[in-house]
Parts: sequence; structure tokens; C-alpha cells
Amino acid sequence: MIEHRIWNPAVETIPREDLEQLQLERLQATLNRVHRNVRFYRNRFEQMGIEPGDIRTREDLRKIPFTTKEDLRNNYPYGMFAVPLREVVRIHSSTGTTGKPTVVGYTANDLDAWSEVVARIMTAAGVTRDDVVQIAFGYGLFTGGFGLHYGSEKIGASVIPISSGNTRRQLMIMEDYRTTALVCTPSYAMFLTEIMEESGIDPERLSLRYGLFGSEPWSERIRGEIESKMGIIATDNYGLSEVMGPGVAGECLERSGLHLNEDHFIPEIIDPDTGEALPFGEKGELVLTTVTREAMPLIRYRTRDVTRLYLDECPCGRTLIKMEKVSGRTDDMIIYKGVNIYPSQVEEVLFEFEGVTPHYQIRLSREGALDTMEILVEVGEGIFFDEMKKQKEMVEQINDALRSSLGVSAKVRLVEPRTLERFEGKARRVVDEREI
Repeated sequence: MIEHRIWNPAVETIPREDLEQLQLERLQATLNRVHRNVRFYRNRFEQMGIEPGDIRTREDLRKIPFTTKEDLRNNYPYGMFAVPLREVVRIHSSTGTTGKPTVVGYTANDLDAWSEVVARIMTAAGVTRDDVVQIAFGYGLFTGGFGLHYGSEKIGASVIPISSGNTRRQLMIMEDYRTTALVCTPSYAMFLTEIMEESGIDPERLSLRYGLFGSEPWSERIRGEIESKMGIIATDNYGLSEVMGPGVAGECLERSGLHLNEDHFIPEIIDPDTGEALPFGEKGELVLTTVTREAMPLIRYRTRDVTRLYLDECPCGRTLIKMEKVSGRTDDMIIYKGVNIYPSQVEEVLFEFEGVTPHYQIRLSREGALDTMEILVEVGEGIFFDEMKKQKEMVEQINDALRSSLGVSAKVRLVEPRTLERFEGKARRVVDEREI
């Protein structure tokens, strides 16, 4: 029987009616704050001819236009801050690889709230003050490492802030320091399992019990691979730097959806093409409004992450809304021959075939006026070194399955083990070489 622990029962098991009242009160306070202190939002309100007092219900929130990553870049670096810079005690930002980075700030109260929400998801995932948590996320301007670090310390766990990289050292420390909980991306966890096998490290020699993985979409197949090869319980957690960092939502040990911390974030699901609200339970793009953030509140921020929201009576006792594991991003979506495709859809098809590893890459190019799509599929040695006839049959079967599932054909090429690049952070699944 699963033993469920709850960090803050007063909020995590709150009656829905009381939660919605709390959300509304915090929302109205936030709207007044941004109208008063953030020129961007004040101008938005004036353009729409509305005042903060006009937003009296959750549905009224839809009267306010979305905030996008482009808005954050256009107000670089501090234009979205709602407090003077002297009150900002921490600054993080994105890498800025596609333009100006998005800059986010935190007050001392924001850091306290961040620690609180991460403590909730870590407790839900099984971590207690008796655990030793190895954080293999990068530390620095990226929020992942610091966020999980704060939550670990909040609940009293011992923290190993090893950061990312140096995989063999990661495993040595994991064994010697008796790590019980691992924090990293799921793709890096898979890479760790490969090095474990290569180095002859028996999972039984490790003290690992839990894995808390996030920062990229991952499938149930990958979860199963990690759990069986590491001998752990693997849970998903979700966050994004713009609204806080990790701590927005996380799975409990039931692993049947991520509990979203609604007392800090109001979620919506919209049609990514039209921006219209979708009926409850339908899949679309997640939009978040922060209702406790002081330094940089965001109203209706488009996350570009694809998921759905739903309520159920979770055995863990939490009453917070659940979000489905993120299946992809609207801006990671591939448009190929007029068809919208997410890498996760390709992954689901590939993993139906025995012998396929969790490593693949989609390569898009253009020959003349025509787009081409090649999918490199890493397979086990038994498949790769099999006779050509069997390899050809497997390629044809994968092609048929992809055509049936996606509605388009692709060139599938089997590659031998360890051919595709491994990543310490987010895996790069798509290489688009088409010139627009």
C-alpha cells in the first residue's frame, strides 16, 4: 500500500469552494498591483478599456489579453517588474539562444513561496527529511537547480548540489554518498542508466529510491525504462522560469497526473490557434496567471505547453486540479506537408516496437520544393546486427505505423547503439534544416 505524505494539508486538501475564493482574492490583488506598477499591463488595460475591478470572476479573466514570451523580451530586462530593483533579491533568465533572454526577478517573499511549492511536489513524490537528494540540474541563471534545491532544504533533506555533467563522477557520488533521490531531466536519467550498464554498476549497490524528473516531455515507456534500470519510483514535475521555475505542478506517488498548485497559479486551457478557451478536460495549450508573485506577476501567460486539466478523487487526498503530463509544445510542433506533428507522437509509435531504444531524432530538410522527413531510430545490437531482411521488415513496419498514426510518410533509418548524441539537459529531438 502506498504511503502518501502531504506537505501542506491546509492548502493541498482545501475544499474547492474555498480554493476558488482564495484564488479570486489573490487575483484581484495581483491585478491592482500590475495596473499600478507595470506600465505594460497598465497600457494593456487602457487599450481594452477595463479596470482591475472589472475582473470579478475567473471567467472575467478572459477579458485580458495574453502575455507572451515576446512581450517579456520586448520589455527586457526589467520592464515587467512590479517592484523597485532594490526589492529584487534574485535574478534568473533564459539562455537567450533565439534572441534576447527573458529575465525574471524574485523578492524575498517570492523565494519563500518558491521553496514552499517545491517542497509540496517533492513530498508528494515521496521525499522526506531523511533523504539525500542529488541535484543534477545545472545551477546558474537556469531555475531548475535552485528550485529543487530550495524545496529539498525546506523539507529538511540533505542536498548534493552536484549540478549537471561529469556523468561518471555523478555515479561515483551517487554510490559513495548514498543518494536516495535523483533530480534531473528524464533524458539525462536514461543516459545515466547507459553508463551504469557500461560500467557494470548494479542498481542494487545504490541507495536510490526516487527520481524527480522534469524540464522536458517524456513518455510512460521512458518512465518504465528508468524505473526498471535504476530500481526507483520516477515522478514527473512541471514548471517554467517565466512564472516561477519548478514547483508549478508535480505527481504524487499514484502517478496519475500532476497536482497543480492552484493557490499560486490559475490555469486555463486554450486552443493554440484561436486563443479561445477550451471546455474543461480537453487538450490544448496551458495558460497560467500568477497570483502570489511580487517581483514579476504574469497575467495569462502562454506557456506553449500542451496538456489538459481535470479533477478526480486522488487516493493521495489532494483536491488540487490535475494536469496531464505535457505531451509537447506548440512551438516544438513540426508542420510537415501541412500536417501538425509533435515529437511525442512519433515517440509513441516507435516505442511500440521491441528493440527500439528511447533515443531517436527527427531530421527535416528540403529537396527542391519538397520537404523531407527522416527519422533516425537507435536500436539494440541484436536488431542492428541482424540480417538485412529483418532490418528492412522492421523499417517497413515502423513506416506503416507512422503513416497510420500521423497521416504522413517518413524515411526511417535504423542506427546502431550510442550513435545519437546524449544530452545532460533537454534532449534535442528535432533538427530542422529547411530554409524558409
